[in-house]
Amino acid sequence: MGKFDGVLLVSDFDDTLYDWNCRIPPRNLEALRYYIDEGGLFTIATGRAYRTFAPYVHLAPINAPVILANGSGIYDFQKQEPWIETILDEHAPEDMQALMDAFPSLGLEVYHEEHIYVYRPNEITDGHMKKVGTSYTICPISEIPRPWSKTIVQQEYDVLLQARDWLKKRCPNRYEAIFSNRYYLEITHYGCNKGGMVSLLMEHYHIAPDHVYCVGDNQNDLPMLALSAIPFAPSNCAQEVKDFGAHLLCHCNEGVIGDILDYLDPLYSKK
Repeated sequence: MGKFDGVLLVSDFDDTLYDWNCRIPPRNLEALRYYIDEGGLFTIATGRAYRTFAPYVHLAPINAPVILANGSGIYDFQKQEPWIETILDEHAPEDMQALMDAFPSLGLEVYHEEHIYVYRPNEITDGHMKKVGTSYTICPISEIPRPWSKTIVQQEYDVLLQARDWLKKRCPNRYEAIFSNRYYLEITHYGCNKGGMVSLLMEHYHIAPDHVYCVGDNQNDLPMLALSAIPFAPSNCAQEVKDFGAHLLCHCNEGVIGDILDYLDPLYSKK
């Protein structure tokens, strides 16, 4: 029996567990090994899809299924099989085309199975593809295979705010539209977000709500932070996360998981 038996720790990946130097700080790795050795469950909830996260899964000691594509699904990398998969509404191609027509400066990424398709890329789209380091296909929306698991719309924040409002008004109760940073508006099936998938993990592993801890840096992390017994965030987090009232930790470059374990270790030593 370890002190962290029955505890679930869920971390965002980019700019949280994974730092601005494109690595997982050694302090994070040391803390995670200790936590898992003491019986804790650890996983990642990322906006990345399978294709853009799989090359990085070996970097951290993960012992629970991973939440992918901003809550579009869960994948068990230990068994190498999908656990849960969701798809966008059947009207997504028409809706996204109408959105792109309404806002001509938008760039669009579409995720179909393990493939990424790009329509009308802009500088932000190009930068995102370089960051995740994967191949993609540029083509018209009408030629992108279906079904789609998620899309990402890219532009400056003020334009994305207008696009989000347009989408919610035009297509109520079809999509979740939430920011993963100020340049990416992630669109998933209605009701599919990181929080919903953390709830499924809690149910599967019979984790009590007061033993769930989540850490993330941006708006798309808020649904899971709302479930966290103590919502944690790196100091580099978005203002919206600070306004939410997250417990602020060190910068992601300095090893936020180390800060969390420094906080939890004495707490669970008393149990």
